Amino acid sequence: MSRMTMLRLGAALCAVLLGGAAGAAAGIDRVEPPHWWVGMKSDKLQLMVHGDAIAGFSPRLASPGLAGVRLAGVRRVANRNYVFLDLVVAPRTRPGSVAIEFRRGLEVRRVDYQLQARAPGSARRASFGNADAILNLMPDRFANGDPANDNQPGFPDPANRADIDAGRHGGDIAGIVGKLDYIAAMGYTAIWPTPLTESRQDKYSYHGYAATDTYRIDPRYGSNEDYRRMVALARSKGVGVLQDIVLNHIGSNHWWMKDLPAPDWLGYGNRFVPTAHARTTASDPYAAQADRKNYVEGWFGSDMPDLNQKHPLLATYLIQNTLWWVEYAGLYGIRVDTFGYSDHAFLSAWSARVREEFPTLNIVGEEWSMNPLVVAYWLDGKRNPNGYRTSMPSMMDYPLNDTLRRALVAEDSLHSGLSHLYERLNDDMAYPDASKLVVFEGNHDIPRLYSILGEDLDLYKMAIAYLLTTRGVPQLYYGTELLMTSPTVRADGPTRQDFPGGWQGDRVDAVSGAGLDAKQKQAQAYVRKLLNWRKAQALVHSGKLMHFAPEDGTYVYFRYAGSGQGAKRLMVAINKNRKPVALDTARFAEILPRGASGTDVASGETYDLARTLAMPARSVLVLEVDR
Repeated sequence: MSRMTMLRLGAALCAVLLGGAAGAAAGIDRVEPPHWWVGMKSDKLQLMVHGDAIAGFSPRLASPGLAGVRLAGVRRVANRNYVFLDLVVAPRTRPGSVAIEFRRGLEVRRVDYQLQARAPGSARRASFGNADAILNLMPDRFANGDPANDNQPGFPDPANRADIDAGRHGGDIAGIVGKLDYIAAMGYTAIWPTPLTESRQDKYSYHGYAATDTYRIDPRYGSNEDYRRMVALARSKGVGVLQDIVLNHIGSNHWWMKDLPAPDWLGYGNRFVPTAHARTTASDPYAAQADRKNYVEGWFGSDMPDLNQKHPLLATYLIQNTLWWVEYAGLYGIRVDTFGYSDHAFLSAWSARVREEFPTLNIVGEEWSMNPLVVAYWLDGKRNPNGYRTSMPSMMDYPLNDTLRRALVAEDSLHSGLSHLYERLNDDMAYPDASKLVVFEGNHDIPRLYSILGEDLDLYKMAIAYLLTTRGVPQLYYGTELLMTSPTVRADGPTRQDFPGGWQGDRVDAVSGAGLDAKQKQAQAYVRKLLNWRKAQALVHSGKLMHFAPEDGTYVYFRYAGSGQGAKRLMVAINKNRKPVALDTARFAEILPRGASGTDVASGETYDLARTLAMPARSVLVLEVDR
C-alpha cells in the first residue's frame, strides 16, 4: 500500500470518527461532568473520560481552542478504558465549546465539551433556613402525573402498585408538579424529595438510594430537563427544592460496576464487606482502627457498593457531581444521606468546596444517632478534641425527634414524659448553634408519627405545635397532615404508602378533601394554619427560647425578642392531663408581662394571662402575647 493510499484511509477514518454530533464521539462512551460552566469560583475542572482503550490515546485541546482553557494534566488509572483530564478554565473565559482530541497514530477521537454561562446570582443563591418549613416526600409514592413513563426499556423492576413493600408505584416529577399548588397552600416553603437520579436496580429501586447514574434523572420520573423545570416552577410558587445527595455508595447496577476504574474505587478493595454501622467510631477516642475502617469502608449491602472517597479522582468526581446539580437545577439546598459513613477527610473537603462555590447554600446531613455528641461532631464550628472539622452548617436533629415521640406517650415523672423533652434541650450545649438543626416529626425511614402517638389526635397536635415553634428548621413527612399510619416498628413499605389522590381513581384525595374523615380534615387544617402562620413569624425564626421545668403533666416555653415596650413574646403551653388545668402565670413573671393576654393561633380565642391560664384537657396553646 502506497503512502498516499494510507493517508487517504487515515483521513477517511478520522472523518468517520469525527462525524458524530457534538459531545462524545465514536469510541468515547461518557465524559463526566457532561458539561460545565465558566465563572466558577475554582478554575479547576476534572473530566472523567470513558471509552474503549482510551488511556492509550494522547489527549490535547484542538486548535484554535477556546481562549482561557488549557489542558493542565492527564491522569491514567489501572483500567485502560478511563482517562482523567485536568482542565483549567480561566476566570474570564467566555461560554463556548472546547474541542478535545484523542490521538493514537492516525486514529482520532474528538469530544466537543460545552462550557456554559452561569445563571445570574447563582453563587449567592437563596437557600433554606429557619423561616422555612420542609416537606419530605418519596417521589415514587407521592403522585403519578405521567403513567406513560412508569416502565422504561432496559430498566428492570417494573411498576407494580400492588407490591407495597418493594414495588415501584409510578410516582414521578409530573406528579410533584401537579401537587405544587397544594404544597404551597399548605404552607410549605421547601420540598426534599428522596433521590430522583437513575436507579436501574433489579428490585427496591423505588427508594432511589442506590444510584446507577449520578448525572441522570431516572426516566421513570422524567428527564433532567423535567427536573430543572420543576425546580423553577416550584420556586415561582415560593417553594424551594432540596436535592438528596448520596456520597457514600452507589447501586450494584451502576455502570461503573461492569468496568471499575481502579482496584480501590470501592471500599475494602472492591470487595463486599458489610458495615457494622458503628457510628460512634468517628469520634470515639478509644475506637479500634479496624472498627473505624469498617464504618467508613463497609458496604450497606451487596446491592449498595461503598465508595472509597480516599481515591483522589473519585473524591473530585463526587464533589463536582454535587456542584453540577446545584448549578444545573438551581437548587435551594442539599440533604446528604448517610453523612458520616464516607471518608472523614473527604467530608471536610466536600463541604468546604461546596460552600466555597456556593457560600449561601444550606446543607443538612443525616447522622442517624440519638446521641447529640455524635450529631454535633459533624457541624461547622464544633471544636472536636481530635481537631476534626467540617463546613457542614446543619444536621438532622434525630435526638430531638426521638425524644419528642417518646415524651408525648410516656408517663410524666421527674425524668420522663415532658421532663425528658425539657431536659433534651439542655443538650443544645453540644452544638455550635442548635437553631441551625433541622427538626422533624418523621421521614421515610421511621414509623409514622400518628401511629407512634397511639393515633391520639390531641398528642398529634402537641407534636406539630412543638415542632413548628421550637428552635431549628422544621421538616414534616408527606401525609403527616392526613394522619397517615404505619406499624410502630420500622416497616418501610407501609411507612411509604401512596399519597391519597396521587393516582387516577383514588377514592381519597388530599387536595379536594374527598374521602377524608373528620379527624383527617381537622389535622390537615391544623397543620395548614400553623405552617402558614409561621411563615411571617420572625419571633419563631430567630427569637430566643426560654422554657420552664414541666410540672404535673404541663410544659410551658416562650419564644421572645427585645425588651421593654418593644418586647415580643410567644407562649406555648402543653397540657397532657386528661382534665383541664389552671396554670399560675405568676411563675412566668420574668418573661410574661403583667396583665397580659394571649391569642391562640389555631382557634383565634383570647386567653387572660393576668393570674392563671385555663387550659383544656389534652391541649396545646400557641399564644401570641399582647403587650
